[in-house]
This record gives sequence, C-alpha cells and structure tokens, in this order.
Amino acid sequence: MELREYARYDGVGLRELMAAGQVTAGEIEAVARKALDAVNAEVNGLALPLFSPALGHAADGPLAGVPFLIKDSGPLARGVPFFLGSRSLGPGVVARHDADLMTRFRAAGLVTLGLTTVPEMVISFATESVRYGPTRNPWDLRRGVGGSSGGAAALVAAGAVPVAHANDGAGSLRIPASCCGLVGLKPSRGRTPCGPDAGEVLFGMAHEFALTRTVRDAACMLDAVSGPGTGDKYTAPPPARRYADELAAEPPRLRVAVTTQAWSGVAVDPEVAAATRKAAGMLSELGHLVTEASPAVDWDAVLQGAAAGAVAMAAPLLMAPRRPDPARMEAVSRQILREAEAFSALDLIAALDAHNRVSRAVGAFFTDYDLLVTPTLGQLPAPHGTLQYDNPGHTLASWLQSIFEYGPFTVVFNISGQPALSLPLGRSQDGLPIGVQFVAPYGREDLLFRLAAQLERAMPWAGRIPGSFAGTAGVAGTAGVAGTD
Repeated sequence: MELREYARYDGVGLRELMAAGQVTAGEIEAVARKALDAVNAEVNGLALPLFSPALGHAADGPLAGVPFLIKDSGPLARGVPFFLGSRSLGPGVVARHDADLMTRFRAAGLVTLGLTTVPEMVISFATESVRYGPTRNPWDLRRGVGGSSGGAAALVAAGAVPVAHANDGAGSLRIPASCCGLVGLKPSRGRTPCGPDAGEVLFGMAHEFALTRTVRDAACMLDAVSGPGTGDKYTAPPPARRYADELAAEPPRLRVAVTTQAWSGVAVDPEVAAATRKAAGMLSELGHLVTEASPAVDWDAVLQGAAAGAVAMAAPLLMAPRRPDPARMEAVSRQILREAEAFSALDLIAALDAHNRVSRAVGAFFTDYDLLVTPTLGQLPAPHGTLQYDNPGHTLASWLQSIFEYGPFTVVFNISGQPALSLPLGRSQDGLPIGVQFVAPYGREDLLFRLAAQLERAMPWAGRIPGSFAGTAGVAGTAGVAGTD
C-alpha cells in the first residue's frame, strides 16, 4: 500500500481492506509509520518518537489494525511516560496501569503508535508549548491547530492516521476539529469512562473521545468505547442501538435553533458566522424547522465554573509527593498553581453552584428545541503566538478571558453536559477550515449522528485535502495555505 492510497482511507475503510484480505495489518502499520514520519516533520504533532513496537492490542476488535495515537495527557497507558506538555515533569510520569478508556482502545484493536502534543497543562486553545514548540496546521503552516488536542488534530488532518484520541474540557476536542477540518464529537457527560483514577475529571467538565475525518469513524469509535466503567459515579443512558446503525437513518423533522452571537458578547469573525448560517440554511432545505434562538447563559457563571476546572487540573500537581519545579513551567501554569493553593472550599461550592445554574438554563432550552447550531470557534485558525501562555502578565481570569474571546461557544456544554459535535462544513476565502457546532439534548448522540450523516451527504468535505498531506507533494515544505477541493 502506498502513502497516497493509505491517506485517503478512513479507519473503517482500512478495516474493510484488511477483512477482505487485500492488505495486512502489518502492511498498514508500516505505511502509517512512514506517513507519521513524513507529516510530523512539517506539523510537529508527536510528543515522542514513535512507539516500537506499537502498544499491545486485540487482533480481532472492531477496529483491529487501524493506526491510532494517544494524547500527552492520558488516557494513561501502562509503561508510557506522560508530560502534560511541560518541561517541569522532566523525563515524564510513567503510568503504572491502563486507564479504563485505554483498555477499551486496546480491546477495539487500535494500533497505538505514538503520543501527541498538547499545550502545557492542557489549558489552552493553542498547542504551542515551550517543551514541544508550535504544532502547525496542515492547511497553513503559519497557523495553529487549536488546543488542547492539537497534535492529534494535525496528524489526523494530514492523513498520518485516520483517528486519534482527544479529550475536551472546554472545547479541547471541538476547537482543534474546527481548525483542522475534522469531525470532533464531545460525548454526553458519562458516555465514556474516565476511571479508575478519577471519579469525574474537572468536576465533570472533561469528556474523552477521539478526532476523525469521517462521521462513520466517529460512530464506530463511540460504539467501541462507550459505556460505564466499573465504579463510575454516573453514566449516560444507553443507546437504543449501535451508533453506526444511526448513519443510515434519516433524522425526524427537528426544531433547530441557530445563533452566531457569543454569550460573552465578543465579536465573531464574519466568515465564521456566514458558515454557520449556511449550515442552518441547509438544515432548512432538508426540511427542519430553523429559527434564531439561544439558551439564556449566565457568562459570569461560565467563567466561574471554568476557573474551578483549571484549578482542578492543577490540584494533582499540588498533591503530588514531589511537586514539579515551577521555574520550569510556563507563566500561566505558575499563576494557576498559585491561585489553586489559595482556592477555598467556599470557592469550590460557589463554582459548583455556577455549574448548576448553567446546566439548568441549557437543559431548559432543550425542552423547546431538538438541536442548537453555533460556530465551533469564534475566529479563523489563529497565527502562531496569538495566545501567549508564557506571558507573565496573565492572571487565571485574564487567561480564560483571552482563550474564550477566541473560542466562546464550546465551554458552556462542558459544564452542562450535552453532546456537541463540530463538523467541517465551512471554508474561508483563503481555504481555511471552519467548523460548525451542533448540540443535542443530553444523551442524544444518536440524533447527532443521524444529522451528521445527512450533512456529510449534503455538504461533503471528503475531497478537501490540506497542503501538508501524507503521500502528496505538500509533505515537502509547504509554507502557506495549500488545500485542494
């Protein structure tokens, strides 16, 4: 199998080739390693050299033989060092056991080949840590990939692997999907496991899943890894059938709300807003009832809840037997550690009350609507250096303000828990991807998959290839926007 051929297949397509005996899993792994080496030289999405051999996995799982990557923040994989994108963790913290999600990735047969880059402490919408340097966007190497699942997004978009692990605590999966032209699903709270080392990550704001190029890969991945872990505090209601089966089912006529107005009041790029309205117009053409409407979101409560999530991210470092060296941390990380030490029990109770107010308002909205459509990201993918995590002038509050000026539409649904999906439906005049976000009522990933499949047929994106792409001339030093349609 040649690089050019390999890069055009999604995970399900590769699995079908293996099942038909047209190619072996070993041949696919070999070409995936070549693809990763080729595109990583341009996009800088790997945190370590490739694993050799690949991590152990089942030979007969539903995605057996499909190349895969995990993120440098977990899921913990036994024997693998993790760094959280920080120089302060030195040679890394080596996991002594698998996380529940990693156990499911292995059981699915995914061939885990490497670790992907993240911003330090995964608290940024730009993957540009001092430890790794900037991860570059395969659509325009001068621009960023979003964060915190930025390395995963860059390598999937560039065709190096069809699917990679990602997680989402405030938009960290959906925003890279928007920047890189991918399918990015944040599942419902409790849909995928977060144990055994945590009961609920970031007070329930963090959700684990993956980035893909196609809707069917996302559906098959969720079929493979969803469901409660042993001892989980709660779980999402089980689906009526496989998510992959939903792709052939037409959604009912939906009551769709659309807004391009950020709850913070920050301005939204006109091209981003236009892409969202175009997607809403297509839903109307497909027979859905589309109106302008939006949840009544208390933005101050959102900021309060998000700040508590950042503190929760820092807490394990403060409780560790040997704390990381603050002098080897970036400026915002040091500031967050200082503010976490001063965070009181009363502050925590107030933050949980803020979570409740946001969740109740969004939940009430979905008693009247079946779907909410918004931009995923408020702006086009930002040039490197736009967000400055190592700026010592930031407080936690000012840092959150800066990242939510860039991405104001995602964090609300981390707090409220509904499933939210970014689809690569738009393109800027310069050829940059624009994601549109679709939010469904709690537990209704089935509805999102039906709608996503409908839009994938009506507004297809499969033919869009970035300039830096495995098996093409683009993997040879492309300097600017160079995508094909």
